[in-house]
Amino acid sequence: DDGWKEISNKNQNNLGRMVMTTEEHLETNSIIIKPLSAYLGAEVQGVDLSLPLPQDVHNQILEALFQHGVLFFRKQTLTEAQHVALAESFAPINTNRFFQPVKGWPMIAEVKKEPHQKKNIGGGWHTDHSYDQLPAMASILYAREVPSSGGDTFFASMYAAYDSLPDDLKLTIENLRAVHSSRHVFGYEGSNKDSDINYQNHDLATQDAVHPVVITHPGSGRKALYVNPGFTTQIEGWNEEESQVLLQKLFEHGKKADFHYRFQWEVGSLAFWDNRATWHIAANDYAGQKRLLHRITLEGEMLS
Repeated sequence: DDGWKEISNKNQNNLGRMVMTTEEHLETNSIIIKPLSAYLGAEVQGVDLSLPLPQDVHNQILEALFQHGVLFFRKQTLTEAQHVALAESFAPINTNRFFQPVKGWPMIAEVKKEPHQKKNIGGGWHTDHSYDQLPAMASILYAREVPSSGGDTFFASMYAAYDSLPDDLKLTIENLRAVHSSRHVFGYEGSNKDSDINYQNHDLATQDAVHPVVITHPGSGRKALYVNPGFTTQIEGWNEEESQVLLQKLFEHGKKADFHYRFQWEVGSLAFWDNRATWHIAANDYAGQKRLLHRITLEGEMLS
């Protein structure tokens, strides 16, 4: 997949409306927010996520999330209860219906690949839960066991993807809506029906949702492209052929390495991403090794 390539450093121009360059960082009284690339991603330092967040720190993190799309925290030590408490401090939890849950913690999904498994979870570009009527606000993924090398996650900015579209294409998609579905991925006849990934509740993969192709992000006010290769299936009111021509054009645009950031996991790393402003994909390049992360997804709102 194109997403597994090293991040391109070319074309680092004014597509992203970054307030700070990657050489600068925002230092507050208690935390440091350090941008990592031209278009998305920031590392947050000076915060212990196992403890309740002071209101000012909570607000700074949320503002940074909406601006940068994905935040990374290193060297965190979280119990399952602390992971849940952190998530609930930002929004109600949206329990995933298809992933195996952590034993005793149904609201925490296991993102796991055992050494004998061939296919990995999240191995295609997508954004979480876009098939829901109220699509997920964000996800919080915490690394508990990682391979000695590989297993990186790539993120792509849908702010930058939208900003860089030609004006005529922006005009074409301005008022379009697209269908998102879970059926073809998690259903009985979905793409994973013969894989060695242990998804569950195939009978619940019956939901379809319709969302604008271009949204105004409810937190930042910026426009973002809101279609994704994993779950977007058709343009509302268009036939299959017309839909696929446009969607594939938008998908290929969003996959451009210019919009990417590649995150290398360590045990104790945590990624907090905004599902309304980003895509992500997990590299499957660590055959014979185990990778275990715990994910909590946060409830969102109607998009417009």
